[in-house]
Amino acid sequence: MRTHFIAIGGSAMHNLAIALKDKGYQVTGSDDAIFEPSKSRLEKKGILPEEMGWFPEKITSDIDAVILGMHAHQDNPELAKAKELGLKIYSYPEFLYEQSKNKTRVVIAGSHGKTTITSMILHVLNFHQKDVDYMVGAQLEGFDCMVKLTEDSDFMVLEGDEYLSSPIDLRPKFLLYQPNIALMSGIAWDHINVFTTFDDYIEQFRKFVASITPGGLLVYNEEDAEVVKVVENAENYFRKVPYKTPEYEITNGKVLLKTEMGDIPLSVFGAHNLLNLEGARHICHTLGIMDEDFYDAIMSFKGASKRLEKVEREDKGILYKDFAHAPSKVKAAVKAFCEQFKNEKKYGFLELHTYSSLNPAFLEQYDHAMDGLDEAIVFYSEDALKIKRMEPISPDLIKEKFKNENLKVFTNAQELHAYWDLLDKTQGVYMMMSSGNFGGLDLTK
Repeated sequence: MRTHFIAIGGSAMHNLAIALKDKGYQVTGSDDAIFEPSKSRLEKKGILPEEMGWFPEKITSDIDAVILGMHAHQDNPELAKAKELGLKIYSYPEFLYEQSKNKTRVVIAGSHGKTTITSMILHVLNFHQKDVDYMVGAQLEGFDCMVKLTEDSDFMVLEGDEYLSSPIDLRPKFLLYQPNIALMSGIAWDHINVFTTFDDYIEQFRKFVASITPGGLLVYNEEDAEVVKVVENAENYFRKVPYKTPEYEITNGKVLLKTEMGDIPLSVFGAHNLLNLEGARHICHTLGIMDEDFYDAIMSFKGASKRLEKVEREDKGILYKDFAHAPSKVKAAVKAFCEQFKNEKKYGFLELHTYSSLNPAFLEQYDHAMDGLDEAIVFYSEDALKIKRMEPISPDLIKEKFKNENLKVFTNAQELHAYWDLLDKTQGVYMMMSSGNFGGLDLTK
C-alpha cells in the first residue's frame, strides 16, 4: 500500500509514518519545516523529505491513501492536488480507525491524565510481554515508536484526544475511534479557541460516550462531577465501571500504594497519578492482567515523558518538568508537588503560551492554581501575544486571575533567564510547567 503524508513532521504524524514503514507500506511525505526528534527519526527510516516545502507533483494517482496533518492548511497545494485526483484523504485518527476497525479498540479519553493512563497500560502490557497495537502521545521508556500497527494483534490501545482531527475534518479525534472499551479520566474546559463555551466542550465528551459500541465498557472517574453527569445521562447501552483514588501514604519521600497484597512502592507521586493508576488497573484487568501482575509491573513505571519527569541536572538539584499548562493540569501538578516535598522550599514556574491560556476570559480558570508554592512564577511572552494577534495582558491581571498577590510575573524571556540564573538550584525543589520551553531555558544547567 502506498501512503503519502501531508505535514509528515508532526509529533503524531511522523510516528504513524514510521509505524506504516515498519509494517511494509510505501511511505512518502512533505512538510514546510521538520524539527528534532522527528527529523532524525524519519531520516533513520529513509522517509525524510529531501527538501522542505509542498510539491503537488508528489501527489499521483497511484497513491492509496493521503494522510493529512493538522499543521497543514486548507489551501495546501498537495491537498488540492489530492482532491483533484479524487484520492482517499484521511485524517490521522481516521486512518488509525481504518487500521484497527477489526480489532478491539481501547480508547483513553479525558481533559487530563489520558497520556499517563495510556502509558501505564502499555508499560504493564509490555512488562508482561503482551503484544498490542497502540498510539500514545508521549515517548515511553522501552518503546521505539509512539505508534504500533500490525496485522496480528487483536487489540489496539489509543490515547483519545478531543482536539480537531484535521484542517478539513473538524471533529474531535476521539469521535472517530468507536471504542469497544473506553476510559474517561476527567473533564475540565480546554481548547477555548475551538470550544468557546464549557458546555460546547462537554458536548464532545457526551458524543464520545455515545460512540462506544453497543455492549461496550466504560471505566470512569467517579470523583469528577462532570464525568459522572455525562455517564449518568448517556442513553446508549454499555457497562459502567467507576474508579477512585486508592489509599496511599508517603513515607520517607516514597509513595506506598495500600493494597490487599500489602504496600506497593511506586516511582511516581501525586494523588492524580494514583488516580490515573487505578484507572489503568481497571483497563488492564479487562485485557486479562490480574491485579498481582499489574502491581508487579507498575512498580517500575517512572512516568510518561514530561509528566512530572525528573530532570538530571549537572548540579544535582531536584527539578521536575511537566507538560501541564491547562488549569486543571497545573492544579493537579502543583498539589502533587507540594504534597511530595512538604519540608522543602518549593519553586513553581508556569509558562502561558497557548491560545486558551493567553485568553483573558479563560484566565479565571487558573484561580489559586499556584497556591502552596513558596515561590510561584508565571511567564508569558509579549512577542507571542503579538504573533498570535492577541491583545496585551498586564502582569497585574495575571495576579488578579490567579488570585495570588505574591506571584512573580515575567513577560520577557531574558529577564526570566536572569532571574533563573541567580537561583541556587541545589537549594529547594523546582517544577517547570509548560508545553513550551520558557524562551529556550536550559533546565539541565
